[in-house]
Order: sequence, then C-alpha cells, then structure tokens
Amino acid sequence: MDIIITLVILIFSAIVHEVSHGLMAEKRGDSTARDEGRITLNPIPHIDPFGSILLPGFLLLIGSPIVFGAAKPVPVNFNNLRPMKLGMALVSFAGPASNFILAVLLVLPLVFGLIAAGPVADIWLKAVIINIVLGTFNLLPIPPLDGSKIVTSALPTELMYWILSMERYGFFIVIIFLYLGLLDKILLPVVTTFFRIFGV
Repeated sequence: MDIIITLVILIFSAIVHEVSHGLMAEKRGDSTARDEGRITLNPIPHIDPFGSILLPGFLLLIGSPIVFGAAKPVPVNFNNLRPMKLGMALVSFAGPASNFILAVLLVLPLVFGLIAAGPVADIWLKAVIINIVLGTFNLLPIPPLDGSKIVTSALPTELMYWILSMERYGFFIVIIFLYLGLLDKILLPVVTTFFRIFGV
C-alpha cells in the first residue's frame, strides 16, 4: 500500500510539473502542448511506463532513500518561444517551480497544526518530500533535465545546441550519480533545509 501511495503522489506531482511547462510555453508563444492535449491533469496522456512506474517502483523496492520519477515530457517547440532563449529558461523553470510551490502549500497545514500526527500526516509529509525532490532533481544541469536548459539558455547558441544534443546520455549520468550516492548528497540536504525553514 505504501508503494501505491508513493506512486500516486509522484505521478500527480510529475503531471503538475509537466502541465506547468506546457502552460508557460503557451504563454511564451508555443501551443504545441495544448494542441496535443497535454494541458490536462488526466494522468493517461502523461504516463510514461518507465519514468512514471518502473523507475520509482524499482527505487522503492531497493529501499532507496531518494525516490523520483517523471511523466512523459510535454512537447515544446522552443523555436516558437518569444524570445527563444528566455522562453526556454522560463518554460524549463516552470516545472520545478510548480513542485516547490506544491511543497510549500502542502507543508503549511503541518506548520499550523491542521493535520494531527498519524497516517494522514505521514502521507502529507511524503507528498512534501516528493515535490522537493522532484523540483530539485529536475534543476540539476544534466541533459535532458530542466536545469540543463536553464543553464544553456545563457550560452552562445551553438554551444547551447551542442550541450542539449547530449540528452541521450543523460539517463546514464543520472544512474551513475544514483549508484555513487551523489544524488542523496545533493537532494537530502535540500529536503532537510526546507523542513528546518518551516520548523517541521
């Protein structure tokens, strides 16, 4: 049951993340996500068998202290964004920002004692942690994560495209980081700092 609850929270959080990308892209001039029916909280168009189910399920089964996953990326034509580089940075940042906003909204009932200690509070804490992890993880400057697009948007165009072309290797870099325990060292301090700030 705990695994199912975690997956449900993770999938919902990842969907909010992707919809936020699509909404920002639409605001900056690209309606591709809207045209393809991806501006919706309906999970079916967003589910990615590997990123949404297999990867987080595997991390849960091996007892990883950090659990993350992803929904199917929302399609964005960066050439339609105006201005293109700023639009790319804003669209990329919108996803992680939505997770941090969710984390803040979810932690407030705990801060003000509106949710008593118990199973509900445990689920609520899990939702906060998942959103902090999802937002922070996606800000890592590793293609194809959002952080890579935010960083490269400030670089010369040719260099930007060259770095973004390395996306096919990004998954292997993430696996290496996970295997070496580097993701834990990056993500856990962020989670700890967040809860210290809010006194939870």
